[in-house]
Amino acid sequence: MSTSKRYLLLVIAVMIQSAGIALVVKSLLGTSPISSLPYVLSLISPFTFGQTTFAVNMVFVVFELLMLRRDFPAVFWLQIPVTILFGFCIDFFMQLFAIVPEAYALKLLLCLLGTALVALGVAGQGIADVLMLAGEGAVYVFARKTGIDFGKVKVGNDISLVAIAAIVSVLTLGTIEGIREGTLISALLTGIIARLFYLRHLSRIDAHGRLYLAPHKS
Repeated sequence: MSTSKRYLLLVIAVMIQSAGIALVVKSLLGTSPISSLPYVLSLISPFTFGQTTFAVNMVFVVFELLMLRRDFPAVFWLQIPVTILFGFCIDFFMQLFAIVPEAYALKLLLCLLGTALVALGVAGQGIADVLMLAGEGAVYVFARKTGIDFGKVKVGNDISLVAIAAIVSVLTLGTIEGIREGTLISALLTGIIARLFYLRHLSRIDAHGRLYLAPHKS
């Protein structure tokens, strides 16, 4: 896959992920863990969900800069325009999906569909293999610098964001907003579904019927 096609895939994947995040929110069953803090901030400020998502991601970019300093890759600066696109798309899909589900079954369906789209977007970014959104990039950088397993850092980061979102929500709104069973569903299923999408694209079956990863082609 050419470099231009990889960046095009990245853009499409970011758009798909933003649509998924909007659907999860519209399900009224919570938000994805990494979106919990931006969502709460959007409720207590004049800024939109997309704008607070951009702001939180810029904090992650600063974190990457502090961790890497002179080793900060030039390509990481592209996280800024990509996150602008991400935030814009979140606001676009939040407006587009004029859904107010009442039946719990419909809420659950929207949550599952949104989670699947988020996972597809995450997998697409992995397949493109050119850049990660700042939230994931910060986790990767911290894991690399500390030697801690990426998965463990990812879980710790998600739990921290949800905890901060819950505290901010209680202190400012008097109740917990944006954190419900949908948050848990998103946390549990996104990685599993993304891995399935990713392996489906990159894997092959050998002559003996065994699954293996195909060599990377540029």
